[in-house]
Amino acid sequence: MAGDYKSRFVTPERAAREVRPGDWVDYGFGGGFPELMDRALADRKDELRDVKIRGGLVIRPRIEVVERDPEQRAFQYYSWHIGDYERKLQARGLVRFMPVILRSLPVLYRSGHIRVDVAFVPVSRPDERGYCGLGISNYAWRTIFEAARTVIFEINEQLPMLHGVDGSHRVHLSEADYIVEGEHEPLPVRTYREPSPTEIQIARNVVAEIPDGACLSLGVGGVPFTVANMVAQSDLKDLGCHTGTISDAYLAMHRAGKLTNRRKELDTGRSTWNLCMGSQEMYDWLRAEPELFYPADLDHVHNPYRMGQYTNFISVNGGVQVDLMGQENAETAGTRQLSGIGGQLDFLEGAFRSKGGKGFICLASTHRKKDGTLQSNIVPFIAGGSAVSGPRTMIQYVATEYGIACLSGKTLRQRAEAMIQIAHPDFRQELIRHAEEAFL
Repeated sequence: MAGDYKSRFVTPERAAREVRPGDWVDYGFGGGFPELMDRALADRKDELRDVKIRGGLVIRPRIEVVERDPEQRAFQYYSWHIGDYERKLQARGLVRFMPVILRSLPVLYRSGHIRVDVAFVPVSRPDERGYCGLGISNYAWRTIFEAARTVIFEINEQLPMLHGVDGSHRVHLSEADYIVEGEHEPLPVRTYREPSPTEIQIARNVVAEIPDGACLSLGVGGVPFTVANMVAQSDLKDLGCHTGTISDAYLAMHRAGKLTNRRKELDTGRSTWNLCMGSQEMYDWLRAEPELFYPADLDHVHNPYRMGQYTNFISVNGGVQVDLMGQENAETAGTRQLSGIGGQLDFLEGAFRSKGGKGFICLASTHRKKDGTLQSNIVPFIAGGSAVSGPRTMIQYVATEYGIACLSGKTLRQRAEAMIQIAHPDFRQELIRHAEEAFL
């Protein structure tokens, strides 16, 4: 098969020569990462200037173009969503954050609002017809490389050979200008620590709101993961999956016989997702039972109108702070960027549109500061400098360990009263005073 496209197979070093000074280079998003091309591009740091690298939610331990050029003479790294590793780089001044709602990304590329010159696209081994899967990160790759000047496919032997439904997760070797291959590290894994008693109680509150046959979108974080494990041990049945990131949370529900996707009005019988991040067991599940999945791009997965066609679409995401009006900060500590908004608003809107749908923002009522004092995560107002990730008009339910506040259809005063009921008791009187002053 390789002989059909022999002239396009080159070394990573040769392909990296296609990057020019001033170019924008896309690395992708999540666990799919162009490991060989990253290394080859980093080797050119002494001959390039002003090359902008775009990525996000990186969970592997190293980005060579960043680590080998800390002075940023040749390369600057930009992120759509700060992942665990990128947060460490950010502390060293090596990441530039770009806010975005994920469903908007394909529009930005298609309309020319943002520029891409070279796309480094991680793909699986090809089949006998030359088709490759997009592995564990579909992202918006087709939209991106169709807008690029130069397209480089990096064949990663570790990636599952998923092609999706009707080609929703595949590309063809003929679509690349250059193709590189070589030995890769094992896929990066994402694990979760044991949940705290607070997270267990928040999850318990949310699980009580999930009916049989619900279609679940579980965000990345401790509470959504705990929700899934509780669902796996519950009496719930015939649950579905339509989510931005599929993880071991869904594997747990599948093993317990709860995840059947039988009642989904769309993509029936399959789990729909855009990214996959989890354990090696999770990746092995994709390989072993590809017929259970509908991996697809952002246009398909992050479309709130599509989510609205499901009955009982349930979205569960984490937050950092929520104020008395219902405004949510999901991504910053003051001006310090902790993560990104990702697809949270996409799935909240999808829940609003669904018959019986519910969108939950989950957070502990308090956090402990470095000096040991307790601080409320339910605040009078989101402080200046912090992000308002979710406007008050988009927040439907807020869950803490003290219960769930429903904000839909409530006045500002009623919203404040509902939020105070789920705040930590030590802070309720102070919040009542703020509410009385602000909301007559």
